Amino acid sequence: MDGLLIVDKPSGPTSHDVVARIRRALRERRIGHTGTLDPAATGVLALVLGKATRLAQFLNGSDKAYEAVVRLGFSTDTGDAQGHAIGQAASGAMPDRAAIEAALDRFRGTFLQQPPAFSAKKIGGKRSHTLARARARAIRPALPAPPALPDRVRVTAHAITIIAVDGDRVTLTVDCSAGFYVRSLAHDLGEQLRVGGHLVALRRTRSGDFGLADAIDLETAEREPDLLAARVIPLASMLPGLVSIVLTQEGVRKAMHGRALGALDCVSGFGTLESGLVAPRDSQLPTPDSRPPTPDSRLYRLLDGAGSLVAIARSSSQREVLHPSVVLM
Repeated sequence: MDGLLIVDKPSGPTSHDVVARIRRALRERRIGHTGTLDPAATGVLALVLGKATRLAQFLNGSDKAYEAVVRLGFSTDTGDAQGHAIGQAASGAMPDRAAIEAALDRFRGTFLQQPPAFSAKKIGGKRSHTLARARARAIRPALPAPPALPDRVRVTAHAITIIAVDGDRVTLTVDCSAGFYVRSLAHDLGEQLRVGGHLVALRRTRSGDFGLADAIDLETAEREPDLLAARVIPLASMLPGLVSIVLTQEGVRKAMHGRALGALDCVSGFGTLESGLVAPRDSQLPTPDSRPPTPDSRLYRLLDGAGSLVAIARSSSQREVLHPSVVLM
């Protein structure tokens, strides 16, 4: 079974737990996820199945959208409600909506964000969360010293919108780049407001081009494997933001062997290659060989006459030749 499956993850299981449960339900060994959700978080978890695992590299860098609830008043060592309180709790009235709105301006746009100590980032070759947990076990109940933190990373918040302010609870929607930590936003917002803060609820509503409307909840997935199989999104529909190019039979044969393709190998779509037309956000997806994307390095879907996905290709700097990078047939 090959394709993309969008699961509505419940609170509790890890992303790896969800992968294992879907493997059992579908009896498919080759399944992976494309963007971890914390155990307490819910919502969109994109899974790649079979040959689609080779396309995970193009999905990992997709933008995400979240609904989040931040509690003001004190921070925690994990940045969320599962952690231990750190620092002194704030007393008195919490900041009003206008103050929160002004503080959020610092986190809109592109900036360097500090990932949490409890994260999958690496410090000296080891996962930060592994080091943080080991350190926490060693020092409690003593007062903890500041933990080692991963390097800051460049992230983008396309939009942060306040939905509601209810006492010490702030409900937000966040539309952001891959790699953005909403836990860090919660912590940093509390620091900016000088009252402390942490994340108490998180729901991912979109990953790339797919949202909750495309998702199947985990319990239903396990209970009804036939329905689960029917919800798998085929390979050809996985990257809708990329320009499609339909190949001739000879073009398909050449693509399957990884050979370069020109205009004579294409039935349609090659004109978009020459004009450089491509969806703006998806043009920033990483190239398969990890070289930085540039205006002259763009990705395209190569389809056969029946609409099946043959390969993902990259254009040459002259935009006159296509180079198959990931061949799926």
